Amino acid sequence: MQIDTIVWDLGGVLIDWNPGYVFTDGYFGSAEKKKFFFENVCTHDWNENQDAGYPLSKATEELVAKFPEWESAIRDFYGRWEEMLGGQIESNVEIFRQLKQKGGVKFYALTNWSAELFPVARQRYYFLQWFDGILVSGEEKTRKPFPDFYELLFSRYSVNPAQALFIDDNLRNINAAKEFGLKTILYTTSEKLNADLAEIF
Repeated sequence: MQIDTIVWDLGGVLIDWNPGYVFTDGYFGSAEKKKFFFENVCTHDWNENQDAGYPLSKATEELVAKFPEWESAIRDFYGRWEEMLGGQIESNVEIFRQLKQKGGVKFYALTNWSAELFPVARQRYYFLQWFDGILVSGEEKTRKPFPDFYELLFSRYSVNPAQALFIDDNLRNINAAKEFGLKTILYTTSEKLNADLAEIF
């Protein structure tokens, strides 16, 4: 069936977000301390809990109580969050722009992002206005790769999975999309994304 919908991930695909912009080796004094911090304190799973709607302030205070010796870094995780936002990923935004100009396809974003922080992105990245709809995990109290987040996209915007393409840089999220029959592209580089899209359109 012909693809009539493209669903984009945002962070890591269209928007450069990297905690390393704040949490350098120098921030901690050593690479070992940095590794410990991300593997045991402000972990990926902990951050994703806030992406699914858990309050940032509550999550921060609970983690400070658990790891008081890491209080300063824990508070900086969301306190300096805007410094972790880089620019838009220009080459991919240009690919998006070209697809948008061709017409005939609707565009949606399916993003794991805190509802408290996403307004910053809306103000900063003009291309977010190009989407026909954006589902923000924190606003919906769920996230990728949970099936209900994908199902919400289909129902809210009348998306037929069999006619949709999903682009994400996380294999876990890609595999979840495949379960619904979406065509998928695992994003690695702009060059490969261009080549993969050229085979479809």
